Amino acid sequence: MKRFISSVLILGVCLTPLTVPLMVQPSWGQSQNLQVEELQRLIQQAKQQEEQGQLRQAIETWQQVLALARQFKIKKIEAVALNRIGLSYAEISQPQEALKYYNQALPITQSLGNRAEEAITLNNIGGVYFRISKPEEALKYLNQALIIMRSVGNRYGEAGNLNNIGAVYDMISQPYEALKYYSQALSIMRSVRDRAGVATTLNNIGRVYESISQAQQALEYLYQALPIMREVGDRAGEATTLNNIGAVYDRISKPQEALKYYNQALTIMRAIGYRSGEAATLSNIGGVYDSISQPQQALEYLNQALPIRQEVDDRLGEAATLNNIGLVYNRNSQPQEALKYYNRALPIMREVRDRTGEATTLNNLGTVYENISQPQQALKYHNQALPIRREVGDLAGESATLNNIGLVYHSISQPQEALKYYDQALVITRKVGDRAGIATTLNNIGFAYRDIKQPTQAIDNWEKSVQITLEMRSGLQRENRQKFLEGESGRAIALTSLLIDENQADRAFQWVNIATTADLADYTRLINAKVANPQAQTSIDEWNQKNQQLQYLRRQLQDKFSENLSRQMRELETEVNRKAEEISRQFPEVAELFESTPKDIAQLKASIPPDTVVIQPVLLTNVKNLPNTIALFVLTKDSLSVKKIPINPAELDKLLTQYREQLQNTGDTNFTVTGGKLYEILIRPIEDQIKATSAKQLSIIATGKLRYIPFETLYDEKTDEFLIQKYPVNYLTRISTRPIPDSTLQSGILALGNPVTRNPYNLPNSPEEVQNITKLFPSSLSYIGNTATLDQFKTQAPRFPFLHLATHGCFQPEGCCLLNSPNCRKPDRLDLQPNTILFADREFNIADAALLGLQNTRLLTLSACQTALQANSNGEEISGIAYVFERAGAKAVMASLWNVDDKTTKELMVAFYQNINKGMSKGEALRQAKLSLIKRNFLPFYWSPFILIGDAR
Repeated sequence: MKRFISSVLILGVCLTPLTVPLMVQPSWGQSQNLQVEELQRLIQQAKQQEEQGQLRQAIETWQQVLALARQFKIKKIEAVALNRIGLSYAEISQPQEALKYYNQALPITQSLGNRAEEAITLNNIGGVYFRISKPEEALKYLNQALIIMRSVGNRYGEAGNLNNIGAVYDMISQPYEALKYYSQALSIMRSVRDRAGVATTLNNIGRVYESISQAQQALEYLYQALPIMREVGDRAGEATTLNNIGAVYDRISKPQEALKYYNQALTIMRAIGYRSGEAATLSNIGGVYDSISQPQQALEYLNQALPIRQEVDDRLGEAATLNNIGLVYNRNSQPQEALKYYNRALPIMREVRDRTGEATTLNNLGTVYENISQPQQALKYHNQALPIRREVGDLAGESATLNNIGLVYHSISQPQEALKYYDQALVITRKVGDRAGIATTLNNIGFAYRDIKQPTQAIDNWEKSVQITLEMRSGLQRENRQKFLEGESGRAIALTSLLIDENQADRAFQWVNIATTADLADYTRLINAKVANPQAQTSIDEWNQKNQQLQYLRRQLQDKFSENLSRQMRELETEVNRKAEEISRQFPEVAELFESTPKDIAQLKASIPPDTVVIQPVLLTNVKNLPNTIALFVLTKDSLSVKKIPINPAELDKLLTQYREQLQNTGDTNFTVTGGKLYEILIRPIEDQIKATSAKQLSIIATGKLRYIPFETLYDEKTDEFLIQKYPVNYLTRISTRPIPDSTLQSGILALGNPVTRNPYNLPNSPEEVQNITKLFPSSLSYIGNTATLDQFKTQAPRFPFLHLATHGCFQPEGCCLLNSPNCRKPDRLDLQPNTILFADREFNIADAALLGLQNTRLLTLSACQTALQANSNGEEISGIAYVFERAGAKAVMASLWNVDDKTTKELMVAFYQNINKGMSKGEALRQAKLSLIKRNFLPFYWSPFILIGDAR
């Protein structure tokens, strides 16, 4: 189940600061005339500086005007200068300085009997009190100003003043009162043709509709405001409106769109020094990152916002940011930290009379108490929040609190009572179009139906919830998709678990793969692809034209090899792959093409070779109110079954870490004990199904830390055998497999060895390894020492089905120390940089593997490379290696989980290729090479790290 925790997003309300007319008194004498001319020049200069957004320079110029006005006792100009200095200080978020100058201007305008200018000053003072979250003071001054504006017939000023009164009512969560004043203001502004004022008020009306969860009306007004803001050159207003558009998209669960507009707003706010707006937008960006399960980035932005809020004395914004920091801590299981921030926010919300913010913080306090098993305390806070939500018309907030009350009742074993609140919440979330809210509520309803023994309804609600989550993911760019999915994985886990219980293995397998498998940028999916976004489609069509040229060159190269043609092909291949990567990152629609689909799952089953069994262990853990289990899916070409085994996640994690450490330590002989325990968890429960298929090959789809243990070492204590002694084992990185095309290539191996012969890079046995391997196949080619360059590899690789690199590679995120020297641990002393392979002329970053031209490669072997050596790794490095080389076109990759001595590596590799030469499959060839070492009592340390990833045939 998932609770709703509301964030407070302080959105931009545009005030209408008013200015007094600029007029210089007539001259009295020649010397004074010169001073008056200087005064006129300075006033003109200050106006130009204001228009160009050079507010600090404008303040300096107005200070000179002020000094001259006082020297010549020109009270009217003195009042004007004081007002304009105050206005500029307000715009650069220095409210106390602004008040100091406005309060000097006010008595002067009053003494002059200039009612119009008095009203302007009163309006601007009210605006400052609004900015520092003192709504009662703001209304006092604004209402005084309004009376005077109307009495002197200043329609322009009246409209601006009405807008500002509306902004105050918006601040104190009286949206309908705010709309009343905004509507009056908009009518007058249109009648007096005040374009800037129209834009300001349109923005503010849009902001109110956003606050009461009417997203489409909000966008309608905001999109009217934006071009006018740009037309009149109001940069602060433009930034505010961009921020508010972002907030609407955030509200309706379109985080990528929200980030796009927030980042545009932030750029402008920083450029013009709009500090309070900068803080608001930083806070909002933090909220988006929290919503897509990136808490560290969320805190980074929120902690930038908080000191700015305090610096500009924005009490309401400070409270909002404190609330949002608490929200992040709560979502990441740090309840005491969350309470600390919420309890700092609540009194400020009440002080500034922000009823919406008060309800939000009360709601969030309730969620913390529910999390720490204090249900009565939780209900107390939620029941305080609910009537305030309804009072201010905050529909999204109301649905959140209803959901949370339901969760509390659910937690005290009252699921029927919980359903009443969930159902009310669902009606509201659908009304306001909150997709994230709908998905969460459906998820909670699913748990309630499960607990009242109605599994069909539970499955139906969970499937709808997961589907919405996937639709939301489809709007994210590639870098955010997987983290978002991980943050919402509990829904798919709950659904999968119940489907297994209900004997629906096929549906369970489909959902767990669609909802949890990372995307793989298989560029072939762009071929003839169609998407709705015209800009994305244009990019895809351009890519297809280039790709057709590339395929033509490949066919030419297969018919007749030449180094010149090979280089042409590589250059075009580089362009094609870079373009594919660029558009897949730019357009969410293209990233969606790379996601797992039911079609991929069907393709996997269809492509499983006869006599092969695919095993996919899936952890169904760490979901509240769900037993911790591991699901073991067993697939063949014709069947699919699953077993669910209870586990303790912490104990399993400890076992995996311990096992990897034991395998790498030749002095620790307890590996059979730990391997035996893991065999009982991962293999024994499905042993009968495997035997029944007469399997000749096991293919493992592993995730997380399971990627970092060689399954072939799992030990059957009953038969005194490693798993590799029963079956060949290979690994698949994803649920779909590409078929191996018919090849017209010559048989043979391209092998490179020991490209750098000095220490610590020297691999003295690798030249012999390369020579022995290439002797086995006719037409093979080898490069050793300084001839083993990247350019030679790129040029020759398209000719050969087997590529062998007996060189160092580093796939550890912190870099590699080849001799484990303590001095090497410093970043500037690393032997190899992260994610690189060593050639004679350079280190090659595997992020560019797609540029290597491996479309014809049946197997790429990395025989001396280090993958992550830390036992606590989560497996991302080894899967990353396989992903990038598969994307480059290789059908299989052989890599090592840890470094093995040079001599044993040579022996195993030569035996492997000898077996290939005898006609064995890749999987069986590797098995027999390993068995030859096992028969001679070699420890798993020596033979187990070499794993085959991809097609085993």
